[in-house]
Amino acid sequence: MNLAIPIVVGLAILSSALIAAPAMVVEWIKRSSPEVVFQVPMEERVVALTIDDGPSESTREILDVLEEHDAQATFFVIGSQVEAHPELLREILDAGHELGHHMMEDVPSRDLPEAEFQERFKEMDRILESHGGSWLFRPASGWYDDEMVEFALEQGYLTVLGSVYPFDAQVPSSGFSSWFVRQHAGPGDILVLHEGMGRGVRTADALRTILPDLKRQGYQVVSVSDLIALAAGEAVAVSHSDEGVPAPTAEAEASVPSVPALQ
Repeated sequence: MNLAIPIVVGLAILSSALIAAPAMVVEWIKRSSPEVVFQVPMEERVVALTIDDGPSESTREILDVLEEHDAQATFFVIGSQVEAHPELLREILDAGHELGHHMMEDVPSRDLPEAEFQERFKEMDRILESHGGSWLFRPASGWYDDEMVEFALEQGYLTVLGSVYPFDAQVPSSGFSSWFVRQHAGPGDILVLHEGMGRGVRTADALRTILPDLKRQGYQVVSVSDLIALAAGEAVAVSHSDEGVPAPTAEAEASVPSVPALQ
């Protein structure tokens, strides 16, 4: 029997399920990884926006769109990109956004030998520490195993994936990304978009549609730390705007070991 046929059929079914009912797929994955954050259960109309693979030549355009629509984001940055664009990290932070750990290179983290993964993880951690630090980790390409998640936790990092991913790294269409996010975003979701490799321009274009549409529906778009703080019922110290979007709190960062209960 030609094994290629059932493999292709299986991939087609999985892809269709991801596009048609991503919440069901995320729920299935969450059960096997309760210590990983995919979304944060809540009733309030709040979502977290994450941008992967920067900083890049498109970062400033993305920052402009976020400022225009009073939205906050978590930028999961790559070490090699930080080394190429060090000035952009300060611009991200100055605009009120937060940084996340996305390893040194855009190479699937699960493909790295354990010792190399840990070495590269610590190297990226040192870079982030020089810019104020972070407590949020997203493995490169989204692939992970239990050992990686445990090591990240030992280093003070919570592993964060996402629940609404419009396949923008595979589908080069800002229109599709915009449609997908607006179709599937709900309270407590974590949105995943990308920059770098030409994707940032498409992300900026998609956000020009996504953000005003979410605002019309009564949603606030915040960082991952803000989302976790809100779900934990923490008082917010500072609002990013007059509309009450919450700021990250020290209490949220101190609660890393207890956050998996939010799954």
